[in-house]
Amino acid sequence: MHVNDRKIAELRERIPTFTCVVGCHDCCGPVTASAEEVARLPMKTDTEHAAALAEWSCPYLGKHGCEVYSERPLICRLFGTTPRLPCPNGKRPVYMIDKRIEDEIHRFHTQTRQVLL
Repeated sequence: MHVNDRKIAELRERIPTFTCVVGCHDCCGPVTASAEEVARLPMKTDTEHAAALAEWSCPYLGKHGCEVYSERPLICRLFGTTPRLPCPNGKRPVYMIDKRIEDEIHRFHTQTRQVLL
């Protein structure tokens, strides 16, 4: 296992979870993710990426929601768990993410090669 893969797994475990509004995809816009996170996702064509970007969406957002939910990137997992990325519907976990963990995730993003989804 690559060192960044271990780090991603560790950070994922430390992000609180909550239940989203069914059918809402307001946070599913273009984001960047580390190359290691993207490598776990199914390949999308340049055409699929361009179409999603033209709609300010994510190429992994399907008709029934996120097609890669269990492997979604860290940034997607952060939405709604921090005041800096609030859920537009007011959903949130019981306890918001610890600021130190959020800062650690942002440091990870600055230290890894990012890919636009």
